[in-house]
This record gives sequence, C-alpha cells and structure tokens, in this order.
Amino acid sequence: MSVPLGDADPAAVASYVARAVREGVIDDARIAGERLRLTASRATFWQNPRPWLKAPASGGMPLRYTLTNGHRHPVRPPSPAGEIYARYMPQVGMTFSLRTVDIDTHAQLFSDWMNLDRVAHFWDQRGTLDEHAAYLAERLADAHMHPMIGYFDDTPFGYFEFYWAKEDRLAPFYDAHDYDRGLHLLIGDSRFQSAGKLHAWWSGVLHYMFVDEPRTQRLVGEPRIDHVRHIAYMHRLGFYTLKEFDFPHKRAALTVMERETFFDTFRLP
Repeated sequence: MSVPLGDADPAAVASYVARAVREGVIDDARIAGERLRLTASRATFWQNPRPWLKAPASGGMPLRYTLTNGHRHPVRPPSPAGEIYARYMPQVGMTFSLRTVDIDTHAQLFSDWMNLDRVAHFWDQRGTLDEHAAYLAERLADAHMHPMIGYFDDTPFGYFEFYWAKEDRLAPFYDAHDYDRGLHLLIGDSRFQSAGKLHAWWSGVLHYMFVDEPRTQRLVGEPRIDHVRHIAYMHRLGFYTLKEFDFPHKRAALTVMERETFFDTFRLP
C-alpha cells in the first residue's frame, strides 16, 4: 500500500510511521518518490485485534499473580457481556461471532443441545433445563472460564467454553504456561458442520483466542481419545498431539497449537 506524501511535514510522517509500527498496524514504511510505501506482513495484519474484537481484550489486564487450588497463575480479567468477536467469512457469505452466554437467552438452547444423542455421547451431560442453567451460571462465575455461543449472522449454532489452562484441571498433566488457553465445544446445529462452515468457525475461534491476549503463545485441547475425527481435523488445522493421558473421567489426547504456526500458516480468508 502507498499513500501520497504531498506537502506533509517529514517529522509528522516519521511520527506517524513510528506510531503505526508500535501499534502493530504496519511493519515498515519507506519513501518512494512522492509516496510513502507501507508494508504489513500477513501475521502483523491478523494479530491486530481492533478490527475483530468488540469488547475489551484480555491482553489489557496487567500481570498480577494469585493462587487457585494451589496453582499460581495470572489474575484473569472479568468476562465482558454481549458480543465479543465478529468477522465476516467470505467463503460462507456470513458473519461469524462469539457472544457471552446469557442464561435467559441461551439456557433452553444449551439444554436442547446437551440432550442431543450425538452431543451426549461425548459430553455425557444430559439433564434438565434447571441443571443446565446452573451449569452455565457456574461457568460464568468461574474467572478462568468464558462460556460463549457461536453465531453465523443471527443464528446460534454452537457452544464454546474457553478456559485458561494454568489453573484448569488440565494443568497437572503438562507444563502449562501463564497464558495457555483451551477450549471445550459442541455444535448443536448440525447444518454448521459442513466443510466450509467448519473451517470458517474454527478460523474465527482460534483467531479470537490469539488476538484476545497477545501473551497467549499456545492453544491446548484435551479431546476424548476415541473422538478420532475431531482429533484428525485438529491436526489438519495445525495442532499436534503432545501425548495421551488419563483424566479421571476419560482418556484424552493433549493437542497443542503454537501461535507462530497459526499466524504463519493458517488460512485466514
């Protein structure tokens, strides 16, 4: 990209360039004749949170430590309400968004999804509306979790439960870093499991997890080991399986995605 310099004051141009580089808008700028040529790498462009985040980023939280169940970890920011992330997905012609769970709005939908046979097979949490509303309330009150509903345009299609790994039940099973982040999910509306929509919402979910907190260098998952298709798809996305291990309730694969891998190689349309 290039812009005309015109009669711009050289000192003002230098100040603009320095600010743009510092804020992660561009990588470099050079004068070419009477124009200023601006360059930004793919990774720089996609790591800038401002076009995508609709709520304050977790990355704005100063680093302070606390203890939870014997785990020392950073104090986590409160989960904002409403729409958190949104991005238009040209490959499906719809906007993908993540919205914080609202119990009045989402509890019945969540309960219906949890009682689907294909969801219950992996989540094993069939129950009543009251039980599922209590589950969501517990997640909303837990500082290390952020429960959200995924939408395409105005259609809710899935539940996404983001968590900080350092103080999670996963932490004893690997060397968790301060800002490692994980995810539990279910897709309630099967219309959104086609190849194009699948890639679109995965693209949005993973992108959100990295741009929300620039100190997050790894994403982790712990799918049940017999969820073979899910694990295979995660590998295609760029995750790798670090190891297999035993939770009290399941044997799981510990899957990992590195920040550099995501921004250097992931297809973000």
